[in-house]
Amino acid sequence: MEFIKGVKEKETIGILKGLTGENAGKTIRMEGSIHTIRDMGDVAFVILRKSEGLVQCVYEEGKTATPLSQLKEESAVRVTGVVSEESRAPHGFELRLTEIEVLSQPAEVLPIAISKWKLNTSLETKLSLRPITLRNPMERAKFRIQEGIVRGFRDFLHLEGFTEIRTPKIVARGAEGGSNVFKLDYFNKKAELGQSPQFYKQTMVGVYDRVFEVAPVFRAEKHNTTRHLNEYTSMDFEMGYIDSFEEIMEMETGMLQYTFDLLKKEYAQELKMLKTDLPDVSNIPAVRFDKAKELVAEKYDRKIKNPYDLEPEEEVLIGRYFKEEYGSDFVFVTHYPSKKRPFYAMEDPTDDRYTLSFDLLFRGLEITTGGQRIHDYETIIKKMEARGMNPEDISSYLMIFQYGMPPHGGLGIGLERLTMRLLDEANVRETTLFPRDVTRLEP
Repeated sequence: MEFIKGVKEKETIGILKGLTGENAGKTIRMEGSIHTIRDMGDVAFVILRKSEGLVQCVYEEGKTATPLSQLKEESAVRVTGVVSEESRAPHGFELRLTEIEVLSQPAEVLPIAISKWKLNTSLETKLSLRPITLRNPMERAKFRIQEGIVRGFRDFLHLEGFTEIRTPKIVARGAEGGSNVFKLDYFNKKAELGQSPQFYKQTMVGVYDRVFEVAPVFRAEKHNTTRHLNEYTSMDFEMGYIDSFEEIMEMETGMLQYTFDLLKKEYAQELKMLKTDLPDVSNIPAVRFDKAKELVAEKYDRKIKNPYDLEPEEEVLIGRYFKEEYGSDFVFVTHYPSKKRPFYAMEDPTDDRYTLSFDLLFRGLEITTGGQRIHDYETIIKKMEARGMNPEDISSYLMIFQYGMPPHGGLGIGLERLTMRLLDEANVRETTLFPRDVTRLEP
């Protein structure tokens, strides 16, 4: 009888452990995909692609039993070679091959040259060939950065005493209301895809005090713009026992500081490849909604058209204003009008036309919505009734207030939008692995 005792150390090695000064002159084994082959005659450079990056392998006639003609781009291989210092190679080392084992071969020639440093093709082509184009070094770098953002979010919140939760995405009723929901036939019952984990993360504040989740949310909006998706990743947190909604903004600022520091330390290679400079988040200005509209109307001679919401052009101008006046790429816009916030948003006790809520704008684009929630049962019932809502429709949610909830609040961050702005991309689909919009359901 055999027993499985855990992970065995493999004979093959990765870039970070293999291509080092300590291994110079030593023979190592490595696995990867052939990214490209540059045949120079007696010598050829076989570039290997691994999760950590590219490895330059030197193929010399007569040194290996496998003919160069048998090697194809995108073949999976296991190679053996001697580590040699080479300043012009990625990571400062190359592998002089002594053995090549072909593990698999592609059935067809690639439909697009992914070995170029940057894909010179349309976004539509990139998305249609997504399983292939994601292998390009620049495309891979984008989503490594995105991994770092999620990692920073998780790690920071764990350090701050938050518990990670998992909430359902098939729900009886959307948290935001309205008609922009995907409806489902759920065993002859009406159901929807969740627009937000709002109800559930509030529920879990009553269990763990501080909670967070990174998960997909769904919006059936028929927008076909550069900033909208019908499925995106929301990074949510909710925290109890707060004294003011400013604590939520402080927590987000701390999270951004931690995350950008992590990117700087552990994702420097990707930042350099993408020519990305991280913004300063040591201080983020905050301005009231009504004041922000007045400031940009005055400075940029723009008439205020909608007193209850920010138009995309206004968001851009607010971002421009705070960059010009304060050198900040970020700005919190606070005290949104009650008319434009959900029923659970707490109203400003000094002026009930406004709420204790905020958006965070990053270079003129809203990436976060958050605020303090109503935690008193009678107050939330009255507000629902004033809006013509029936409390019976969400009785399971209202149960948490019936049996006591602490003052609390939280936020949701659009991961793809944050990545888009950080990498200075023009379209949110560029920073979405497999976008879902009004026209795209595949791949």
